[in-house]
Amino acid sequence: MQSNAWHKRMVFSLGWSLTDLRSPWSAAALCALLAVLAALLALAPVSLAGLLLAGIALALLVLARPALGLAALALAVPFGSLREIVIGPANVGVAELLGLWTLAAWAAHMAAERRLRVAGSRLWLALALLLGAMLLSVTQALSLGHSIKELAKWLEFAGVAVCAATLAAPAERRLILSATLLAGSGAGLLGWYQFLAGVGPPGFLLFGRFMRAYGAFRQPNPYAGYLGLVLPVALSLLIAYWPWRAGRPWADRVLWLLALAAALTTAPAIIMSWSRGAWFGAAAGLLVVLLGRSRRFAVIAVVLGAALAGVIFVGSFDRAVPAVLSTRLTDFADYFTFRDVSAIKPNPTTWAVIERMAHWQAALRMFADRPWLGVGIGNYEAVYAAYRLPRWLDPLGHAHNYYLNIAAEAGILGLLAYVLFWLGACALAVRVARRLAGPWRGATLGILAALIHLSVHNLFDNLYVQGIYLQVALWIGLLVALSHPLHPRNGLA
Repeated sequence: MQSNAWHKRMVFSLGWSLTDLRSPWSAAALCALLAVLAALLALAPVSLAGLLLAGIALALLVLARPALGLAALALAVPFGSLREIVIGPANVGVAELLGLWTLAAWAAHMAAERRLRVAGSRLWLALALLLGAMLLSVTQALSLGHSIKELAKWLEFAGVAVCAATLAAPAERRLILSATLLAGSGAGLLGWYQFLAGVGPPGFLLFGRFMRAYGAFRQPNPYAGYLGLVLPVALSLLIAYWPWRAGRPWADRVLWLLALAAALTTAPAIIMSWSRGAWFGAAAGLLVVLLGRSRRFAVIAVVLGAALAGVIFVGSFDRAVPAVLSTRLTDFADYFTFRDVSAIKPNPTTWAVIERMAHWQAALRMFADRPWLGVGIGNYEAVYAAYRLPRWLDPLGHAHNYYLNIAAEAGILGLLAYVLFWLGACALAVRVARRLAGPWRGATLGILAALIHLSVHNLFDNLYVQGIYLQVALWIGLLVALSHPLHPRNGLA
């Protein structure tokens, strides 16, 4: 009842309502704000005025219904870096701003209802331990600004995850899923255009005619990493149910069609990105989807895996695929030797491998120097000069392996807390998937596969960049929401 009254009274800001306008100060402040907005609209160019009006309308919609903000956030993640503002060491894009506004709207609703509404889960304890380990590592930080930037990112991650878990009723879940699949399709098509039209910097050129797909992420690896969070969910939804049987609601059919579009666009785009980490992550995610679907699909996955392994070990792999592709797929073992590369002079062929190993070695030096609390969360770049190898002057922002990165920055406590959180999330997904059916089971298995993709890809990179972490937070929130029996169609008792 209180929530309905709040919706009827809400006008613009977090605290104002129609009843507040009886106060002359509130009325004057609202009139002044409207006057400023009117002046901006009158003086701004037509395109800017249109964007401003659209932004105001979206802000009001999110304020009235915060779950819409979560869907808008899913749409913004792959394109948020197109418009960014710089605040100290941080670049803040549209996705980050949308996430913050959604959290503010959600907090305003709870304040109006005068009660705290949070979906309970033991996973939040593991997340709190991770945040605590990060906070503790700040005591070792050389740059407080870099630590604040990283902490703010993970606090927003936690906020969006909890908000999505609390607000995502069945209709909202469909909306968030649909928005993510639509955004993934758009990002995939953008990559197709870049690859086929040769749009991109010279360093991304492939075979003299194509361009590595990178979307709006400026780099192929995070772009492919984002697509790898969408593809397994789309594939899992496709094989989870057949929507064209009599009696199926149109909502299921629309969701299935969006999943089909996302699968057809994102899978080729991941290949076009030429991101080896994404390929391995996508393969692991696909394996999880097949193993979790049914025994028949599990048998198919095992047979295909055994056949692929046989082809590789027999030695005919090089003859079955082009040499450039087979080299790209099989030289990954060099990443895991952990040999000293300080004296190795890279050439164009070995540059990517040696560069990553040099940054891994720098992270290991940081961890060896401060094994318990690390060098401070977010401080890999700040202290890199003291631990770097010769020739490798550019810190690249992170260690290109998130496990080494969190160990270097937050020590053994941070690494253990991180692994505990992700093991808890995967275990929750397995438990929930066993109790669901239809689209929701498909979504849960897809989220589990996306988490597996993230875990594998993070062996080669750091995917918690450029708003991607907010998509991960949405998946975690939906996973917790699906663990609660909010609706009969969840398939929960």
